[in-house]
Amino acid sequence: MIHEMRLNAQPFKKIKDGEKTIELRLYDEKRRGISVGDIIVFTSRESGEKLQKRVKALHVFANFKQLYASLDLRKCGYAPDELAGAKAEDMEQYYSAREQERCGVAGIELEDIKI
Repeated sequence: MIHEMRLNAQPFKKIKDGEKTIELRLYDEKRRGISVGDIIVFTSRESGEKLQKRVKALHVFANFKQLYASLDLRKCGYAPDELAGAKAEDMEQYYSAREQERCGVAGIELEDIKI
């Protein structure tokens, strides 16, 4: 199955460059339809450029606090010098605590598509 997601310029570039291999999202109805092996087409909000990745794994948690305690944040897009200041509350600019409580959250682990 093919899914589509939009990204801001910085996370799009990090995924494209291989610096970010886990995309963080609310585990809402749309994301519950994602399975390992599916394809995600990411579109840059700024340029419209598209990028395809395959879902390698799904990491589902009740909230970003649990996710941040469990996953390698470098794979989630944090640079080594940002790790000390990384906190789950960073994600509240995208998803409220109430949304997290209602839906849960997911780390969608990505890999290149092998042809």
